[in-house]
Amino acid sequence: MSIHDDPKDYSDLKLAVKLLEAPSITARLSNIIGSPIEGAVKRLPASVSKKVNGVVEAALHKSVDVALSSLDNTPNKLASNKLHKLYAAGSGAIGGAFGFAALFVELPISTTLMMRSVADIARSEGFDLQDLTTKLACVEVFAMGGKTKSDDATETGYYLTRGFTTETMRHLSKELVEIAAKQGAHAMSASFTPSQAGKWLAALIEKVASQFGVVITNKFAAQAVPLLGAATGATINTLFLDFYQEMARGHFIIKRLEHKYGYEAVKAEYVVMRKGC
Repeated sequence: MSIHDDPKDYSDLKLAVKLLEAPSITARLSNIIGSPIEGAVKRLPASVSKKVNGVVEAALHKSVDVALSSLDNTPNKLASNKLHKLYAAGSGAIGGAFGFAALFVELPISTTLMMRSVADIARSEGFDLQDLTTKLACVEVFAMGGKTKSDDATETGYYLTRGFTTETMRHLSKELVEIAAKQGAHAMSASFTPSQAGKWLAALIEKVASQFGVVITNKFAAQAVPLLGAATGATINTLFLDFYQEMARGHFIIKRLEHKYGYEAVKAEYVVMRKGC
C-alpha cells in the first residue's frame, strides 16, 4: 500500500511537512522583540543559563504525568487548542507582570500546559494516552525547535530530531521485545514495571531537556527585555504554545502514518515534499 493511494493521508502528510518545516521558535521570538534573540540571551545574568536545564528537566518530569492523567483516554477526540492557548496566555501574563524573578516559578506551569496540549493533540490523532510509547512521543515534541539553516534536503531538521532520541527509543524497543517474549504479553505497554517505565522516561527527558533548555533560555531572554511587561509575557506564552501545538500535530500525523505505511516510506515521501517547501 502506498500513501499516494489515500488522498487524505497524502494531504495529512503535506500538512505535517508544512508544520514541521516552519520557521523556528527562536525566529518567531526575534520578531516579537524586534531584534535577534541572541543579543537578548547575552544580556541574561550568568546564573540563568546554569539554572535553566535543571529546572527544565524537573518541569518535564513533573508535567508529563500530570498532563496526561488530566485528560480522558478517548482517542480521536477533538483537541482543545484554543482553550490551552487561553490558559497559556494567563500564565504568561502573570510571569510578565511580576518580572524576571517569577519566570522560574511560571515555567513548571507553562510546561505542564504545553505538555497537556501536546497530549491532547496526540489523543486527537488516535493515540492511546495510557501507552508508554505515546508518553515518550509527547516528550519528544519538546526537542523540536523548528527549521534551522543547517538543515538540508536529505536529512531534515525533523528527522534529525527524531534521530537525537533514537538511541533511547531503540533501547526501549529492545527491552520491550525481551519482556514480551518472556511474559507473552499481548500489549507490550502492559508489561512495563514502574521502575522500567521510569527509567526509560528519565533517559528520554534528560536528552530532551538539553534541547528544550536552549529554547527556554531564549524565552527567558525575550521576557526579560525591558518594558515588555505582562502583555508581552502573555503573547510569548501563546506563541510558544502555538509553536509546540504545530510541532505536536505534525509529529503525531507522521507517527500515525508511519504505523500504517512504515517509517522509511513516510520519511522518503517527507523528503520529497520538503524539497518543494
